[in-house]
Amino acid sequence: MKIIVLPGDGIGPETMAATVSVLEAASSRYKLGLELETDLAGLDSLKRHGATVTPALLEKVKKADGLMLGPMSTFDMKDESKGEINPSKFFRKSLDLYANIRPSRTYPGMPARLGEFDLVVVRENTEGFYSDRNVESGSSEMLITPDVAISLRRITRPCCERIARAAFELAMTRNKHVSIVHKANVLKIADGMFIDICHEVGREFPQVKVDDFIVDAMMAHVVRAPQRFDVIVTTNMFGDILSDLTAELSGSLGLGGSLNAGDQYAMGQAAHGSAPDIAGQDIANPFSLVLSAAMLLAWHARKTGQAQYQTAADAIFNGVAAAIESKEATRDVGGTLGTAETGRLLSKRIAQEH
Repeated sequence: MKIIVLPGDGIGPETMAATVSVLEAASSRYKLGLELETDLAGLDSLKRHGATVTPALLEKVKKADGLMLGPMSTFDMKDESKGEINPSKFFRKSLDLYANIRPSRTYPGMPARLGEFDLVVVRENTEGFYSDRNVESGSSEMLITPDVAISLRRITRPCCERIARAAFELAMTRNKHVSIVHKANVLKIADGMFIDICHEVGREFPQVKVDDFIVDAMMAHVVRAPQRFDVIVTTNMFGDILSDLTAELSGSLGLGGSLNAGDQYAMGQAAHGSAPDIAGQDIANPFSLVLSAAMLLAWHARKTGQAQYQTAADAIFNGVAAAIESKEATRDVGGTLGTAETGRLLSKRIAQEH
């Protein structure tokens, strides 16, 4: 399996170094034969190549078996005409990574303030209220006058159908429960279509319990009793916000693994941003990116039928849980270690896994 590794900006290089060490340990322990090739994206690429991402990099990624994308300083990328392209958007759109899978769970050793839970947010990834993903070229956000701005939202049947199917197929491997999150009481046409299509797809899975919630009510439900949920499917922006909330409810946004997946390609990516305020201080939690790497291995296992990649992914998932319980982690999750030492000890744990 060949993985292109793009360390990113801010805390990206630190957290990616820890993640690469974990992947190398898993590859050695489970004889995966991983080939990890590091390249540039983000602000370093902008300085060297005049663009945060390049067509040559995209072609390299397409020839590989997976992509690991480090956190990017997307707030600083304001003008695509100057090469300031959001790498996350670029790969999601170019590789048609329509499903953003974001699990959240509690861990032994961490305070379960709301009780134990284990859920997954399945977020549509290619349209919705994201102005860079709604039109073929340019942006669907416009400044009409100095005092009037308009943002357009696109919702399509094919995208609704495939994200719903991804959610129901995932639910079949878990607790067979899908919750649809929407704002159909206000966005009657667009979210009305989304909720109707999700229910249509759901009828193909009669074993799965289906319910639906208005997004603002869902925020209240999920902080009151997150354990009542299993798989949550929703549109792009709602899913972005909701998955950050559920990750934080698990103990830290630094525990939020994230996989962007399509039919042909997949990209592991931390749920958090580049955190430039703590970059270079060896205090960033690498677990979000590490868990995302494990999700990428598990996706490759399902795609190829090679069980050793799932075994390695499970070892990483279990290793992170054991590290948190043993306090071999950064301060945000109850430990006292730095980024590098957290990665080193987790790599050692996985290398010795029996």
